Amino acid sequence: MIVQRRAVSAVLAASALLVTAGCSSGIGGAPGASASASPSRTAAQAPPSAEETPPAKGTVKVVRTVAEGLNTPWGLAPLPEGGLLVASRDEGTITRVDTETGGKTELGEVPGVSAAGEGGLLGLALSPDYAADHMVYAYFTSASDNRVVRMLYDPARPAGDRLGAPDTVFKGIPKGMIHNGGRIAFGPDRLLYVGTGESGDRGLAQDKKSLGGKILRLTPEGEPAPGNPFPDSPVYSYGHRNVQGLAWDSKQRLFAAEFGQDTWDELNAIVPGADYGWPTAEGKSEDTKFRNPTAQWHTDDASPSGIAYAEGSVWMAGLKGQRLWRVPLKGTAASADPQAFLQGEYGRLRTVVSAGGDKLWVTTSNTDGRGDPEKGDDRILELRVS
Repeated sequence: MIVQRRAVSAVLAASALLVTAGCSSGIGGAPGASASASPSRTAAQAPPSAEETPPAKGTVKVVRTVAEGLNTPWGLAPLPEGGLLVASRDEGTITRVDTETGGKTELGEVPGVSAAGEGGLLGLALSPDYAADHMVYAYFTSASDNRVVRMLYDPARPAGDRLGAPDTVFKGIPKGMIHNGGRIAFGPDRLLYVGTGESGDRGLAQDKKSLGGKILRLTPEGEPAPGNPFPDSPVYSYGHRNVQGLAWDSKQRLFAAEFGQDTWDELNAIVPGADYGWPTAEGKSEDTKFRNPTAQWHTDDASPSGIAYAEGSVWMAGLKGQRLWRVPLKGTAASADPQAFLQGEYGRLRTVVSAGGDKLWVTTSNTDGRGDPEKGDDRILELRVS
């Protein structure tokens, strides 16, 4: 499962200071809350009163279209030197987009990608030491599993040949035609968080020995991170159906978005070792052993993918819902009901990342076989939000 066993002393030192960074503790929904018929926040323990609360209503302005003509864009990673790396799920390629001109340069094809159904080349993340090592991490579906690899990105090499050979960091995550998870991100603790799906096999979500239906927490070398809730295990939280979004707020608390089945999609505040209920619970539950979501939506209104944090709110992309959701926060609770933007204007929305300050980058997902592509699809949008 873990193919490399390298020294992790630097990570041990960092994580000792921040064992549970990116998550909250002592949080969760109140038992007994009833389900509503509309997108809603859920009850949670009162957050610290000192935290500022954003306005109940926000705004979204589409500043510009950054790039067009992308094929099945999935992962999106801003480069510190400027530009964006974009993964094509079906082509298995990584492309650099110039955010000033919209120009696209293919870096290369990632070997070993086996795209089918919802699988393929999915999430991207930059090494926490990217300035020194220029390593790009990618989550993809292979012929046998889902896995995480890392590759050297060398912008000095010719276009199409700028990616080094992939070094497998972690493998053995269950694959399927559906529910492959795929979002990866380095947290404030410089550790790698990996969102997985249960690949259509519901029982995997509750099996702590399985990697399916989990959020995993790893060192950059692929070891179970120090301080994980289960000894010698990469599992950080479980009971998930299909984790598609990961983001931290300004207090380093981790949030995750995931698909429901027929009733409720969820935005969750992640607690290490917590059970998020699937397949027993979908959305809010009266069973106190499960963590209730921060907010939930009918599946027609969301089918969430990527999330990002900006201006005091979590911003969540909707695929089937074809809209961008704003969830204003106070602590880990929703301080007001979710608010929808861009409904039906750009079709399916896949990935959201912070562009700094009050700006976001958002990708559409109309060429993924479930959308209705129009001229220019797929595209990256730049938004200004409040």
